[in-house]
Order: sequence, then C-alpha cells, then structure tokens
Amino acid sequence: MEEVLFKTERRQSRDEIATLLRSVAEKLEAGEPITLSSGDESVTLDVPAQPTFEVKAEREGEGTGTELSVEFELEWDEHGGGDGDGSLEIS
Repeated sequence: MEEVLFKTERRQSRDEIATLLRSVAEKLEAGEPITLSSGDESVTLDVPAQPTFEVKAEREGEGTGTELSVEFELEWDEHGGGDGDGSLEIS
C-alpha cells in the first residue's frame, strides 16, 4: 500500500529546478535531513547513507500527445538502508 506523504507539481524554469536539485544535493552531501514544503504541507525525511537511487527516462502517449519525462528517485527501507547494483553516470 502506498501512502503519499507530500506531492507538488508545477511548471518552473530550468534555473529554478536546478536550484532545488542543488539544495537536495547539498543536504545529501552534508548528511542532513531534507525538508519538502509547499504552502501548508511539509515533510522532513532523514535519508540514509546509502539509499537506492533510481533514474528513469520515459516517453508517454502517442502522436502529438507525446510527453517526455526524467525521474530521479531516492528509495530506502524505513527500517534500514538501501541497496543497488551497477553504476550510473550523468553528463
């Protein structure tokens, strides 16, 4: 069963998105919790030292209704760490 703790979605500039991703990267690097907030909603997550990192690029729809997306996901067991296989490079 899935429980959504926080969700927000809105159109933003690439610069704004890059700033948000940098903030997440800095928190991860420092080993600090990540707090997500928008309006009245807020959640703080303590990411373990080795979560599973998933990167996915998708194409959805057909014809002129095609939408492309890239998703970055950190995942871990709430009562333990994460594990993964292989290595990832992003350039």
